[in-house]
Amino acid sequence: MSDYPSVYRIKQKFARSQLGDLEAAVEQAVDRLFPPGQQSPAPGSTIGITVGSRGITNIVPILTSIVAQLKSRELQPFLFACMGSHGRGEPEGQKEILESLGITPENIGAPVSCSGEVRLLGHTTKGIQGLPVYCAEEALSSDGVIVVNRIKAHTSFSGTYESGMMKMMAVGMGRAKGASMVHSLGVGRIADAIPAIAGVILERVPVVGGIAIVENEYEETALIEGIPKAELWEREKELLILSKSYMPKLPVKHMDLCIVKEMGKNYSGTGMDTNIIGRLRIQGIPEPEEPFIQYLGVLDLSEPSHGNATGIGLADYTTKRLVSKIDRQATYLNCMTSGLVVRAAVPMTFETDEELMKNALSILRLAEPSSLKLAIIHNTLHLDEMWVSEALWREIQDDPKIELVEVLSAFNSGMRDSFSCK
Repeated sequence: MSDYPSVYRIKQKFARSQLGDLEAAVEQAVDRLFPPGQQSPAPGSTIGITVGSRGITNIVPILTSIVAQLKSRELQPFLFACMGSHGRGEPEGQKEILESLGITPENIGAPVSCSGEVRLLGHTTKGIQGLPVYCAEEALSSDGVIVVNRIKAHTSFSGTYESGMMKMMAVGMGRAKGASMVHSLGVGRIADAIPAIAGVILERVPVVGGIAIVENEYEETALIEGIPKAELWEREKELLILSKSYMPKLPVKHMDLCIVKEMGKNYSGTGMDTNIIGRLRIQGIPEPEEPFIQYLGVLDLSEPSHGNATGIGLADYTTKRLVSKIDRQATYLNCMTSGLVVRAAVPMTFETDEELMKNALSILRLAEPSSLKLAIIHNTLHLDEMWVSEALWREIQDDPKIELVEVLSAFNSGMRDSFSCK
């Protein structure tokens, strides 16, 4: 492919707000929920800790520290799975996902409950009225619940509360049954449904408060904060704004072609973060104006996804290698639960990276190869390093936040292996 232009390996420099002492931050967080010297809850009380399926950095040491802090207060902590329909909506599937994240009783120091059991608490009376509210049985049988989750922008909707503690209560704690009900409302109503359902959970479940996690542009822990129940509504709104300010971005707003080397649930709930690629593929919802990527190719599916290729339908091109790894049951369940079935649609499939690239470029019909605006990224979560074509490099070369690392004069077709972004 020597007829094509040079490519440039670049680094983006982000602010990198980073937490110093993780254990000290967890201790302070737990102190906010259980102030030293208070009499409640009594020694021996059971405390349920929510645990989801997202790949949160440092989740094992965070959970381990929370458990240790609770034990030091003579409480009996345990973890319970809150992941909606993920893991096929089955206890064994949930267990597999948690084990892949390192969340096991041996690692955490506390029991881990995986179950599909839920109880109907009633129906919403505020906001969207009449919605059934389901809650994990373990939360109701405990003496207290701590909601632990990362706060960040959602990939299908925007609102006052997106991915965070409110969604963990409204969708995660409702498990497959609750998640199915919420997603059946359609994306346009989820933002209103979350606070309505979470409000009932907070009224009828012994929630003590939450421990919020915010990550920076490098997927590093930037903040861990304990939030008492009474402060959850206001503080989560503030932390969502902070989290969005930390989100990494592509260095340009328009390009002809973007190649994603690997997609997966460990990078985004939609396999590829819609906020990064500028694609939603939701019927009736306008596509974002920026960023605009004319064509999108994805080369592989990550191992931690366990075959769940939700989001493959966001791409225009893929490889036989990726398609061979798809677990249709897991992918279809995820997309049917959300109602966004087009995200499971398999795009044009090519035998190799080179064939994908060749066909993508032929469709673009560029008069001059040097005008190609191309970016090759490892995934949509790690955007600190990437490869860009000569045309894109000319646009960004004067940006002080961009550093040139390497130039290849001959374009190499083995994108998955040759264009390392690590």
